Amino acid sequence: MILITGANGVVGRQVMRQLLHDGIPVAGVTRGPAESPFPEGVKAVSGDLFRPQWIEAALEGVEGIQISPRATGPGLGELLKLAAGQGVRRVVLLSATTVEHPAGEARFAAQFKLAEDLVTGSGLDWTVLRLADFAANALAWAPQLRAGDVVRGAYGKAATSPIHETDIAAVAVQALRSRDHAGKTYTLTGPESLDQYEKVRLIGAATGRTLAFQELPPEQVRQGMLAQGLPEEVPARLLGSLADYATRSGPTTATVQDLLGRPALTFADWARDNASAFSGG
Repeated sequence: MILITGANGVVGRQVMRQLLHDGIPVAGVTRGPAESPFPEGVKAVSGDLFRPQWIEAALEGVEGIQISPRATGPGLGELLKLAAGQGVRRVVLLSATTVEHPAGEARFAAQFKLAEDLVTGSGLDWTVLRLADFAANALAWAPQLRAGDVVRGAYGKAATSPIHETDIAAVAVQALRSRDHAGKTYTLTGPESLDQYEKVRLIGAATGRTLAFQELPPEQVRQGMLAQGLPEEVPARLLGSLADYATRSGPTTATVQDLLGRPALTFADWARDNASAFSGG
């Protein structure tokens, strides 16, 4: 069995679907019954991974664990000890490209680096996936685009190579199922660098609309996010990274194609897959 932390996230759900498709038993950790239901066939395991001692019994028969650091938080070290004690063989960590290619506030990259150090020192077979900007982060624009044709935000020229969650999941599944990726760190990105103007244009092409990005002062965007009730960490992560990517593009690698034997999915592919989110259809 494979255990997925961060199971309600876009990557976690994709990994679970792909494992189920391959006939692999899978369990997903959820904080409680209020969470969205898992795909049919997934075993739900309920509890708080920040204090993971409760999960020891649920690790029986688990062969591999996918780790989302935001889901495990300060409980990661204890979770890894419990996993090793229960005979778990391998762990796959979802990290970030900022560990190797700094952008934004250093404290956020440091959190991912700490998680990497814990995983690589766990005694388990490990694989680290350093991930670029998720294409799915563009879903934050959906409310604006359901209400009109303009996305308002900061740092329109910030450029990254956004990665489709399907590609992340496909690589993660490989690593969870095979020792071939043990001891490897992979930097995974989409195939092309795009600024925010171009991302909005591609969403427009996918939805049959003419859309525009309107640049606003960063502080105005920050205050707007805080007014929506978002914690300070959210605009700090976003705006810090965008400020750096506006002057220096994020990395672009061919690692997805090398590992999967096919071209990485593009942001245009992602926009077509998710067009209904932006039109309310």
